[in-house]
Amino acid sequence: MLFVYLVLGPLSYTLCMPFLGICFILILSFFPVHAEEDILSRREGFLMLWRSISRPAYETRQTEYFADVQPGNPGFLEITWAKNRKILDADEHFYPEDPLRLEDALLWLYRTRNVRDITAMQREHLMDLIRAYPILFPDTPLNQTVFHDRLTSLMADLDTVLTNEVHTVSFYGEDFHGDGTAFGEAFDMNALTAAHRTFPQDTLVKVTNIDNGKSVVVRINDRGPYIDGRDMDLSRAAFESIAPSSRGVLQATFQRLGDTDLVSGCALERRYQRRITKDTRFHRGIPHVLSLGETLWLGANRFFVMDWITYPDGNRQRFQDFVGPKERFTFKPAIPGEYIFIVGTPEGRRRKMRMRVVECS
Repeated sequence: MLFVYLVLGPLSYTLCMPFLGICFILILSFFPVHAEEDILSRREGFLMLWRSISRPAYETRQTEYFADVQPGNPGFLEITWAKNRKILDADEHFYPEDPLRLEDALLWLYRTRNVRDITAMQREHLMDLIRAYPILFPDTPLNQTVFHDRLTSLMADLDTVLTNEVHTVSFYGEDFHGDGTAFGEAFDMNALTAAHRTFPQDTLVKVTNIDNGKSVVVRINDRGPYIDGRDMDLSRAAFESIAPSSRGVLQATFQRLGDTDLVSGCALERRYQRRITKDTRFHRGIPHVLSLGETLWLGANRFFVMDWITYPDGNRQRFQDFVGPKERFTFKPAIPGEYIFIVGTPEGRRRKMRMRVVECS
């Protein structure tokens, strides 16, 4: 009763007396109250952040996982992958059911967006990140719990800031054509690809030239550029689709779309067959599933032999290609179905691997 009097004044108090219940509802509408179940746990909050970037998590050979997030637990694959990629701190415990605090939410948010190299996104850098990407006031207490709506708002605000950020973009072409990229592919200046310092491999990025509004979607398949002041190197074909190559550099915005497997019409669970022998392994390997039209790139830590490939129609092609550690074997399936690869070592060890190729809508 006194609360109504203090908030609404004597006159409103008199008017509210016959309708006290309604008045309390109106008053509470000005003071939002979060239900207990709206508080995010650390597991729920991280998985929200992870799913928002459309990035797959793969099985890892490393066995470093949190003591309290075990195989079979919800989010185990994503949380373990993020721990090994240093998106999550390398602590012994994750405390998945504890309430998510703002400090951790912000740190994970900046890291999942790859705004800087991971070494520059440690806890001691958090205030600098907040100043560089202002999505809340610098004096906001960071020990407060985070609710679902708050995390959704923070994600949207940072994504808006990043989408509007202007970058200097250059290109590379003939001098590097055919060279190996940082991820083991052969650079093709005629493909729509790009090099970026921090975006994950196979991330699709929409690059928009702010001078003419032209855009191109590129796939990240290399690291760089390594010239101060430049934020992305486009392949020659990608650059020329939005500006004449005589420009040399252009000003552009980036919109990160997600991993090519998840946003290009073919959401495939990528698991790779890596081991040829105990000592000879593919860098990434032969996936169990590949989308039709995609090129398979294979490189290994030692010499390997691509012996045979059996096609879905039963035809076999013999290669006997000896591929060195700095070389790549490429294969582009022409029809959907199951392909069988016979790979091995120069010493005669052989292994059979299967890959299913599917058409994507």
